[in-house]
Amino acid sequence: MNNARYARSLLFVPGDRPERFAKAASSGADMVVIDLEDAVAPGHKAQALSNTLTWLKSGGSAVIRVNATDTPWHRSEVDELAATGAVLMLPKAEERDVVTELHHRLSGERVIALIETARGLRRAEEVCAAPGVIRAALGTIDLGAELGVDPAAHGPLSYARSRLVIASAAAGLPPPIDGVTAVLGAQDVLMADVELARGLGFGGKLCIHPTQVRCVNSGLGPSESEVEWALKVTAAANSDSGVVVVDESMVDPPVVRRAERILQITRVLSMQSDNAAAGS
Repeated sequence: MNNARYARSLLFVPGDRPERFAKAASSGADMVVIDLEDAVAPGHKAQALSNTLTWLKSGGSAVIRVNATDTPWHRSEVDELAATGAVLMLPKAEERDVVTELHHRLSGERVIALIETARGLRRAEEVCAAPGVIRAALGTIDLGAELGVDPAAHGPLSYARSRLVIASAAAGLPPPIDGVTAVLGAQDVLMADVELARGLGFGGKLCIHPTQVRCVNSGLGPSESEVEWALKVTAAANSDSGVVVVDESMVDPPVVRRAERILQITRVLSMQSDNAAAGS
């Protein structure tokens, strides 16, 4: 679950393409997201769920994006997946009560709330604070379509991004996950999107192709200079020397908390990398 809480790159793979599961898992992505929703045609939903259960029961790891609560597939998917321990991504998360019900059915904190509607964004604080939510994600494609704006343009969705970052922080969640970059083969576009997400306070990004993973991993998460700064801050704060100054800046408790969070995320990502190397 730590993978899902602090994953930088979350790579989608269609649930009806099981031959791609292992490739996605070996792509370097922090987390694979098996998609039972948009990437799967209605006639393939049952097979996609079966493929997913086989992957999980054979020791594979993934977040599962289930279908929305107002679809005929949602309840059976949750019932089948509940016993697997997998984290579920709930699309079109809009109401605290709906998320709470999913939490109770899963018997654990295993929900990523995908906020991708105007109604969901308006209630982002309630959704993020719902029991069971371990992280929030922004669905830029659906939200852009509802608002009638280009989801690839940075300006129109800047409010939505900032609101989700603030709602996540207020609920005590890790930094949220930004939406996909739909343009493939344009590294400059992806880099610009990653820089925007990082600058606004996002800690992860949804990916739709393995070629996007490396850029996302290098652009999100603590940098070497941030880790070095955090180590100096925490060392100085533990020195009992009264007023603490690091790099000509006074260090007070909020600064120490930020440094501690940077180191916590770094440790989780390091453990995750070690586990991936051991399993390869």
